[in-house]
Amino acid sequence: MENRPDHVSVERGGVGNMARIRKVEIANFRSIQSLEWRPSAGLNCLIGPGDSGKSTILDAIDLCLGARRTIQFTDADFHNLDVESPISISLTLGELADGLKNIDTYGLYLRGFDADSGEVEDEPERDLETVLTLNLSVGDDLEPVWSLVSDRAKAQDTSRNLTWGDRVQLAPTRIGASADHNLGWRRGSVLNRLSDEKADAAAALAKAAREAREAFGDQAEGQLEETLAIVSEAAKELGVDVGDNVRALLDAHSVTFTGGTISLHNEQGIPLRGLGTGSARLLVAGLQRRSAKESSLLLVDELEHGLEPHRIIRLIGSLGGKEVPPPLQVFMTTHSPIVLRELSGAQLWIVRERDAEHDVLNVGSENDVQSAIRLYPDAFLASSVIVSEGASEVGLVRGLDQHRYSNGSTSIMALGVSLIDCGGGGANRPYERAAALHRLGYVVAVLRDDDQKPNAATEKAFTDAGGTVLTWRDGRTIEDELFASLPDQSVIELVDYAIELHGDELIDAHIKQASNNAQTLGDVRNEALLDGLSKETRAKLGAASQFKKAGWFKSVSWMEHVGRTIVGPVLAESDPSFQDRIEAIFSWSADV
Repeated sequence: MENRPDHVSVERGGVGNMARIRKVEIANFRSIQSLEWRPSAGLNCLIGPGDSGKSTILDAIDLCLGARRTIQFTDADFHNLDVESPISISLTLGELADGLKNIDTYGLYLRGFDADSGEVEDEPERDLETVLTLNLSVGDDLEPVWSLVSDRAKAQDTSRNLTWGDRVQLAPTRIGASADHNLGWRRGSVLNRLSDEKADAAAALAKAAREAREAFGDQAEGQLEETLAIVSEAAKELGVDVGDNVRALLDAHSVTFTGGTISLHNEQGIPLRGLGTGSARLLVAGLQRRSAKESSLLLVDELEHGLEPHRIIRLIGSLGGKEVPPPLQVFMTTHSPIVLRELSGAQLWIVRERDAEHDVLNVGSENDVQSAIRLYPDAFLASSVIVSEGASEVGLVRGLDQHRYSNGSTSIMALGVSLIDCGGGGANRPYERAAALHRLGYVVAVLRDDDQKPNAATEKAFTDAGGTVLTWRDGRTIEDELFASLPDQSVIELVDYAIELHGDELIDAHIKQASNNAQTLGDVRNEALLDGLSKETRAKLGAASQFKKAGWFKSVSWMEHVGRTIVGPVLAESDPSFQDRIEAIFSWSADV
């Protein structure tokens, strides 16, 4: 049987809710078999690959704490359809108002929360925060049961739920794809939390309904004259008393109104539910901020939905994303790199499934992680990452991937792989960034040149932890590999593309410098045409291409072109060892 909330009148100010969720525990609910999480008191942005359970967490909070008397569950709500293992969702609530700490009402259920350890003690203690734990459980009968958790109450074989008034006050506001519900004075709407004001519309609405019925009846008599005459005649013949004339009026049941009929309109009288999706969500978030004293919990699905970048930033500001202390406790999901750039690592949580458990890992504020969020936020939305020393590797892999995709292979982007570079910083730099990502549960590989060796212990620690290292051949950079490995004609294509980018005078000067004035651009062309390029000439071209900080191809877009149009089409004709290095990159991407 359903455990219905106690019915009490809802009086504003009874709770004065500023409660915060201290702990979330979920078992056997949809994609989550087991999860335990301690969210922050402010903004909690859930990120991670698709189907990782982000929205399920929001649903669990909404179902457990929302002001509902019952919910329709199905077998599909059970993890792996296992109805023998009950659904259990528990929320431990802290920062309780005095009404929620009332001894007479909740004394048997008050508990203690240790913020350092995350443990909940069954009895409140002086050094612990006083909390309540609310549980929603669903068994194979599909009936939801809400109850407060307490070992003491269980020992006495007693149970109770929050009062209905407290449930209404604690219920979070949820902003989904549509914000229509919150733009009218409906049950649970944010408008009902803004003030004590109530519109007494009953009399006005009843009068309007009667007037509408009469006005329609006057018009309908002329429009439905023949039908009405037939009905009157039939009624008289059958002895059914309908008076002298039957009338066509609006059905009284069809023109009754409820409080939900009252909604926001603009100055022209146009309902605000006609606002664009993004505008409506932005407005509701702002209203929620102003009602924080009444309800400080907000759930937001796909924060970026319907919003341009500048409005995403405005919405995050409205939610208190930059404020200390935070005015709201927000639980939201996103797939937007813009959102990640605007938030700190302390506000980002990665949802991961490991074996039979879900983890929610805080990204944190380490310098390497925070800088990576700013430069490559898309990497934190992927499941696996290749970290390279510079832009050249990123561009080459992207270009090769595009060539492979155009020939029927699966793109590594579709496999959830993200590519980021470290922008230089030394041979150990990729490992520092990769190790930080690896600690957060990402599958990570380092793709590096081999002209400068990293610290052996640093590399070993990374591989021992499960990381993968992909390198070019001994002592070579990516440019060395290309000029050493491609067919002669493709090497000349590389030179021609460099001339297209930088001009023949600069390329000729670099070749002379690399060969100590022993060779010119013309000599290279003649050698390729007559005798074929020697190893020595190829090595000099590799060195020449790396002069100056920019080099011939040192940008993502330049090397992407090289990979897609020059290297990809002739890879099968290139040096076998080079082919092996390239194949290792794409095999790793397919296997993770």
